[in-house]
Amino acid sequence: MVMCGQSIGRTNERQKVKTKRMVQIVVWEGKKYLVPFNLDLEIDKGKVVEVRNRFGGGRCALPWFAVAVYDMVIGAEMMQSWEDQRQGLDWFIKYFPNEYMVLLD
Repeated sequence: MVMCGQSIGRTNERQKVKTKRMVQIVVWEGKKYLVPFNLDLEIDKGKVVEVRNRFGGGRCALPWFAVAVYDMVIGAEMMQSWEDQRQGLDWFIKYFPNEYMVLLD
């Protein structure tokens, strides 16, 4: 299997492997949310968790699946996976705009 950015053959060519992302549907408080990452949504299922802004200290209560996306955004930033980070930020802007402003803007 060729990994992203791994050299193949005897040349310095690089091949990027695209993987399909599984979209998960979560229904919470009568609304459908399309979660853009393949995340384990069984952790803290059904709970609302308080999350603090790492820099300013602002707080928001998020449902368990939004916390999973938040963790993915922060992890993507740390790993410099800008496409994943952008996808997570866009998800927050769409589904949790007020929480985005407090936690991620």
